[in-house]
Amino acid sequence: MKIISADIGGTHISVASVSWTAGLATVGEPYHHDIDTSQPAQNIIDDWSDAIQKVRGNQSDFLLSISMPGPYDYENGISLIKTQGKMKALYGLSVKNLLAQRLGIPPEFIVFTNDAESFLVGEGLVGAGRGCEKLMGLTLGTGLGSAIKIEEVTKDAKLWTAPFRTGIAEDFLGTQWFVNQAKYNYGISIKGVKDLVSPAVDPHISSTVFFEFGRSLGEFLLPYVAKLQIQKVILGGKISLSGDLFIPSAKNYLGQFGVDVPIELSKLGEHAALIGASSVFFTKCF
Repeated sequence: MKIISADIGGTHISVASVSWTAGLATVGEPYHHDIDTSQPAQNIIDDWSDAIQKVRGNQSDFLLSISMPGPYDYENGISLIKTQGKMKALYGLSVKNLLAQRLGIPPEFIVFTNDAESFLVGEGLVGAGRGCEKLMGLTLGTGLGSAIKIEEVTKDAKLWTAPFRTGIAEDFLGTQWFVNQAKYNYGISIKGVKDLVSPAVDPHISSTVFFEFGRSLGEFLLPYVAKLQIQKVILGGKISLSGDLFIPSAKNYLGQFGVDVPIELSKLGEHAALIGASSVFFTKCF
């Protein structure tokens, strides 16, 4: 049966068909669409369904895997997102049943997985983490996603709320940190990391900010990679696209404590979460 995988965020959805052959995944051309998740619940469901229909084509039945940020009741497909400024209208609703009804497929054909977990599963199976038994994955963007893989088990680590310095980890490892640093330390208004690397910004300022971010990342990683003996850290998300500007300072920080762990960028990019989410259907698609 055809597998369709969707990666859903607060402002977008990416959908593609995924097929598995001899342990290798083939991803069809993804369909991307921006979604306004401040809309009423039915509007959000309609927009997501329309995007999925683009990939569905004339297929009557299909299996649907969805990579979704938390908090979520993933087993039952119920949204628990209430205060994160996205998808508020879906709080407490069975997104699984709403999508099943709209798409005309049984609810049991739809499976939800945490987005950071999906990312690391994909990278662990066929990406940068292939062959490693102990991995840590971080998705760096508006928020901080985290997952840890120990042998065959990969789980959402939920480290975005982990106590860190004067607040929580996400305060120092998300887009807002860059916005605040640029504004309060240099009087520059930016919307995100992309603005910081533009020619309009003094390269000395951008390099200093990225250096400090790398130090924060290294400090955050230290207790986890040391205690769990992580073999590799894999980074995804939009901030990771500037990884060459901050990974060296993160590794330098870790090296001061005798920790030498590879920190690599995602090999699969946007396909990682799509592949990871779809892997739950391994036993169902043959």
